[in-house]
Amino acid sequence: MVDIIQLLPDHVANQIAAGEVVQRPASLVKELLENAIDAKATSVNLVIKDAGKTLVQVIDNGIGMSVTDARFCFERHATSKIKAAEDLFNINTKGFRGEALASIAAIAHVELKTKRELDEIGTHIVIEGSKVDAQDAVVVPVGTSISVKNLFYNIPARRNFLKTNTVETRHVIDEFHRVALAHPQVAFSFINNGSTVFNLPASNMRQRIVNIFGAKTNEKLVPVSEETEIVSVEGFVVKPEFSKKGRGEQFFFVNNRFIKSPYLHHAINSAFEGLIKEGGQPGYFLFLQVDTTSIDINIHPTKTEIKFDDEHAIYAMLRASVKHSLGQFSIVPVLDFNKDPEMDTPYDFNTKNPVAPTIEVDRNFNPFEKEQRRRNDYATFKENSNSQLNSWEAMYVGLKSNENSLNLESIEFESEEVTGSFFESEEKTPSEITFQLQNKYIMSPIKSGIMVIHQNLAHQRVLYESILKNITVKEAISQQLLFPLRLNFTSQDIEVLKNIQEQLEHTGFGFSAFEKETIEINGIPVSVKESEIKNILECLVNDIRTDIPDVGFSQNDLLAKSLAKSLAVKTGKPMKVEEQEHLVHQLFACKEPTKSPNNKPVLMILDASDIDKKFN
Repeated sequence: MVDIIQLLPDHVANQIAAGEVVQRPASLVKELLENAIDAKATSVNLVIKDAGKTLVQVIDNGIGMSVTDARFCFERHATSKIKAAEDLFNINTKGFRGEALASIAAIAHVELKTKRELDEIGTHIVIEGSKVDAQDAVVVPVGTSISVKNLFYNIPARRNFLKTNTVETRHVIDEFHRVALAHPQVAFSFINNGSTVFNLPASNMRQRIVNIFGAKTNEKLVPVSEETEIVSVEGFVVKPEFSKKGRGEQFFFVNNRFIKSPYLHHAINSAFEGLIKEGGQPGYFLFLQVDTTSIDINIHPTKTEIKFDDEHAIYAMLRASVKHSLGQFSIVPVLDFNKDPEMDTPYDFNTKNPVAPTIEVDRNFNPFEKEQRRRNDYATFKENSNSQLNSWEAMYVGLKSNENSLNLESIEFESEEVTGSFFESEEKTPSEITFQLQNKYIMSPIKSGIMVIHQNLAHQRVLYESILKNITVKEAISQQLLFPLRLNFTSQDIEVLKNIQEQLEHTGFGFSAFEKETIEINGIPVSVKESEIKNILECLVNDIRTDIPDVGFSQNDLLAKSLAKSLAVKTGKPMKVEEQEHLVHQLFACKEPTKSPNNKPVLMILDASDIDKKFN
């Protein structure tokens, strides 16, 4: 029998490994930026074109590589980070697998330029599909410049799997944020299609957060600092009043490596319990330092998940640290029944000598003189009263009282009968009666049984079709604001809103200005409260970030779904009978009354026969 097992060629093995390392252009950005950090760079420049599909270039001023290292770094399992298996449990660097550059070179055109400080000239290498096309000496500055062009050029199926440029750019920006936040001492710049998106100077942790998310972020931050034998916690949490509906600025870093941890996120939620409105999410930028031997970072290919040796202790300390900071900076209201009165005394009073009180006495005071004045006043009042009484009696001379002159029977009194309404209304038949169940469902009897309607999903369907129609025919009604509303957003959120400005205007919004971190609104849709606009736009931006659609109908569809979800009547809200009936009539005027915009069932019918079976 012929042997059927054989070793894969290196270029095929590299393409398979690329499936774990490179999922999209953002994966390239993460690997290359982390390599620059490991090279002790103090300045890193990122350049992308077409969301990284055409070009991803990272330029750093790190230590550079020798000729041998420059050629050897593209081999599989070649790394300078580990030398033995034991090193896997004591990792202080970013990249260490030795597969990144080999995998990238297998699926793209790679060009490397590098030079060490001690070398006179640098090295230039060009690789296509794991094959070295050129290697020569060049004059370049100290550091490394690596360009990755035409990603997935030799794997068309993977390239077609990529999302739109807007989606991929969003992922690239997210990776850039994570690396830049973890290393504030390093200067970063980010250029997208020739325009500068970020230019971040070397700074401290707080200034780096402000430089990325806008100047208004500074007033939202509450410092967190705690050091124990197990973990050291540094960073900031966002004040509760600035919480968002969706998950916005939420960053965990362990030993300067970004991680995702639902367990630790629950600790933050627990610390903010009772301070954030229902549905809100806390924002945080927290940096944890732990012993490298107490964590395992090899449980996930992207190294964004970490296993702690003592997860419960980390949870408790993180929760306590955040609660302590919220209390220390008077974010949490405190009732202090044992207040020390000495705390109200100004501190400089302890240096002053006590002064004896002075007493002043009015030596001319005579209490009997006041009593005599009272007697004189009373005598004068009594004399005046008697004279006025005599004059009043003269006013009634000539008047005769006639008790029988008033006929009470002839007086008509206005009816005090109270009616239920000003107009007589016909009594509704039982088939038209609706009522609410648990302030969540609208119950309406029908001929075959009873119909149960989910009020929130039903209203979503009504609003969705109405908003989509307004966007399509461009006939939305807007209510103008007497005073324009100014709202603060991050620069990335402003760009998202700019891209959908036209569609928002067709729904009733009116924008008078778009600034770097502020928008000015002079018109809002009818029946929308001005106080709700901030939350509505934040939810909309979060939905678009989660699933950014192509330009066209899919974008309008997502916009209509997001607005309908934000504006729909919530479960738990009591509704009057007239409101219930109006919603039911609107629902059955829709094109698809049985499904919500997200394809959930809106109503169900309980057949009378099914109810009868319950009593048999």
